[in-house]
Amino acid sequence: MIIREMPENEKPREKMIMYGRESLSNAELLAILVRTGCGGKSAVRLADEILSLDAGGIVYLTECRPDELAGIKGIGMAKACQILAAVELGSRIATSPRTNKTSAGSVGEIVNIFMEKMRYYKKEFFNVLLLNAKNEMISSENVAVGDLSSSIVHPREAFNSAVRKSAASVVFVHNHPSGNPAPSREDINITKRLEEAGKILGIRVLDHIIIGDGTYVSFKEQGLI
Repeated sequence: MIIREMPENEKPREKMIMYGRESLSNAELLAILVRTGCGGKSAVRLADEILSLDAGGIVYLTECRPDELAGIKGIGMAKACQILAAVELGSRIATSPRTNKTSAGSVGEIVNIFMEKMRYYKKEFFNVLLLNAKNEMISSENVAVGDLSSSIVHPREAFNSAVRKSAASVVFVHNHPSGNPAPSREDINITKRLEEAGKILGIRVLDHIIIGDGTYVSFKEQGLI
């Protein structure tokens, strides 16, 4: 059935207006972005095909390329970019603070900021969270990408923004693409090196948090800092 033949309360846009966005399935949400069908297939059917591209379902869209979506007949490059732009906006919203002075005084608060984006990364990203004297977030910046090593994560880059923005302390956050957040020997060595550099600069290293797939390890909680 094409969308215009559906009952009013079953059409994705009308359903969202009547019952709220939470009432829509993943396919229905995607159908709103797809907008129109093609070759007798409704927008919902095209959305189902998108969700069937990979066993990961909707999660696959966090790493999908525009040309992969455009390969589905009826999508095209314009719609593919529109869909992935919406996915990226959602990802950025999930990791953005609600105010300019978000408290980052607990491990849980920091994990909430980074988890939903970093858990899906296929490479290791090393972020530095800058905090003021009240443990309020100044900014978060990525300083390294790739298989982390002491040669990649250098104190110069790790503390550059902290010095420029007069941060009182920092929290390091990086992900393990494997999904297992257990720290490696290299993770521990890097953290000790950065902690020593922080002492010289007068910038406290409060924690180093490793993000896994829905789980994490805090060096502070583990007594490693």
